[in-house]
Amino acid sequence: MADTGMEFAGWVLVPGEWVRTRVDDTWTRYVALQDMRAENEELRARVDILNAALAEAVEKGARSERLEELLGFVPPSAWTAAGARVIGHRMGPLSVLETVLLDRGSRHGAVRDTPVTSVRGVVGRIVRSGPSFSQVLLLDDIRSRIPVLGRNNRIPGIIYGQGPGKLLRIRFVPLNDPMEEGEVVITSGWGGVFPKGLPVARVTRVHSSELSLFQDIWAEPLVDAARLEEVLVLGRVSPDAGTVLEPSPVGSVSTGGDDPASEG
Repeated sequence: MADTGMEFAGWVLVPGEWVRTRVDDTWTRYVALQDMRAENEELRARVDILNAALAEAVEKGARSERLEELLGFVPPSAWTAAGARVIGHRMGPLSVLETVLLDRGSRHGAVRDTPVTSVRGVVGRIVRSGPSFSQVLLLDDIRSRIPVLGRNNRIPGIIYGQGPGKLLRIRFVPLNDPMEEGEVVITSGWGGVFPKGLPVARVTRVHSSELSLFQDIWAEPLVDAARLEEVLVLGRVSPDAGTVLEPSPVGSVSTGGDDPASEG
């Protein structure tokens, strides 16, 4: 009978023990799961911090490379160059003017008709200037006109903006004067706005017509204005008053020697 009672009691108690064991196991797994979740959240936070730091480091590296390029720019003789940041764009078919906004103004020497360039080529010229900010008319604006020369053949012409997303047009090049596809055109220095020798555009198409005394020439800008973050604002060196432009936090460049491209 004792054995029978023991067996009965055992079979009665086993389900309860099983339930208790299952509850204990479930609770233990729950606590472990919560600890793991907290650990995962902490790891995610660390990964986010590391990704942010990496992105910042990459951005600083890219900016350093751009600034090194700016500092390596040698202005034409009798000119100085100061860095400026692009802080706004007004571009596209709905814009009245194709322009960018700079963080340099008249108190820094950035006044109307001041030429603006990058290390790769001409950006445009300042059309409006306040004390601290200025607006640059871009090369491809339909109101833009710049006297140019072919770098190789020294043929003069005038480059016209045709609007956003369109090729530039070089006009007034006589039929018999050679200007070739792939040739880079540079500023001629005529007109009194741009110094001589700055690269402007690359010729993409040359067409001669029997109905005109001049060739139809098309070119693409050397600078993608939509991607610009820093530019160089040029100023003349005054023999009496020293340099026109003040140094910029972006970095400034002293007056260099010869023109980037000499006369042929």
